[in-house]
Amino acid sequence: MKGRSGKDKPTDASPLFSSHALSATSNSISARAQEIQPFIVMEVMERAMEIEKRGRSVIHLEVGEPDFDTPEVIREAGIRAIRDGRTHYTHSLGLLELREAIVEWYRKVYQVDVSPENIIVSVGCSGAMLLTFAALLDPGNRVLITDPGYPCYPKFIRAFEGVPACIQVKEEEAFQYPVERVESELDSSTRALVLNSPSNPTGTLTTPERIAELVQVSAGRATIVSDEIYHGLVYEERAHSILEFTQEAVVINGFSKLFAMTGWRLGYAILPEYLVRPAQKLQQNLLISAPDFAQYAAIAALNEAADEVEAMRREYDRRRKFVLRRLSEIGLELGAEPTGAFYVFFNVSRFTSRVYDFAFQILEEAGVAVTPGVDFGDNGEGYLRICYANSMEKLEDGMKRLEQFFECAQPVRHSVKN
Repeated sequence: MKGRSGKDKPTDASPLFSSHALSATSNSISARAQEIQPFIVMEVMERAMEIEKRGRSVIHLEVGEPDFDTPEVIREAGIRAIRDGRTHYTHSLGLLELREAIVEWYRKVYQVDVSPENIIVSVGCSGAMLLTFAALLDPGNRVLITDPGYPCYPKFIRAFEGVPACIQVKEEEAFQYPVERVESELDSSTRALVLNSPSNPTGTLTTPERIAELVQVSAGRATIVSDEIYHGLVYEERAHSILEFTQEAVVINGFSKLFAMTGWRLGYAILPEYLVRPAQKLQQNLLISAPDFAQYAAIAALNEAADEVEAMRREYDRRRKFVLRRLSEIGLELGAEPTGAFYVFFNVSRFTSRVYDFAFQILEEAGVAVTPGVDFGDNGEGYLRICYANSMEKLEDGMKRLEQFFECAQPVRHSVKN
């Protein structure tokens, strides 16, 4: 293989890639990189793509991404910003105009007042959360998280040598934190508690009474980090921001889910005063700033996209009700009905004691990609997650395939979940 100079480029067989060199390279990989576990939902999706390459049809109900395009008014604002040359670095906290729009959003939706100086706009919610944990954690500090919960939380925590402390949440309690257990887990090494409502993977909301109790027991002992990315995608009740209960907490939010802007990679953190400057310095060094033009699109999202967002929310609700009805008809009852996000987390433990293998069996035999509950923690064994952010046509086909699969599925002798 020739390079520009006409000389052969090195290949795996060349001296530059000798077994000794490869061994040295392998030994140079950090323990952090070697030990990180894969994101199982991506493994399912990639396997589904391989099956599709063989010409088979697959219904994708695994990845939590809106199937809608970003609303036109937002896209136009982004295009206009690019044409106007908004393609440069911004202030490390983010555009003041966007931070002011976020302030107004929280005032309008939650009746809380925050300062634009307490907001840092970053590269997606993941970026905002990484900055938050980097600012909060020293090696050995503990962070309380739910099991099941979003798979990347423990990986974010470990990236900064923190220790994820998993608290099992139960279906019969709507997957909410047990306050007594939280209180018993709080010790001198605990820095934070992560709250995710509506929840991924369960789609359930934490009640305002439970949020108030968590604030009370954690006050002065741990900072609550409230992941509010699914706020707005609620169907029977209102999601409450942590800022309605305390100003000494962190809000993580963004534009990916509610505004169908996953590819724009834009999120933000609302921080208590003491964390702003540390997070800003981390942003300056690690990320510099969030994308310029995307921030102008986000201003339009907050100020001009209400009608489109409401139309998407209503359609998600229609799909949610359809999936719940069809699961009931199949005989897969839920102990905790989801009323937020776009997920259904349902118990299949009577059919399997290894839900990871069961999910891939469903993919191979039924052509439906679903996520095994163990992606969300050990307590997810026996559960599957469906994402209903797909068209009604696909959902109808997918649920029909699942019905046919479960008609043939044989119960196991000993179930994991009761």
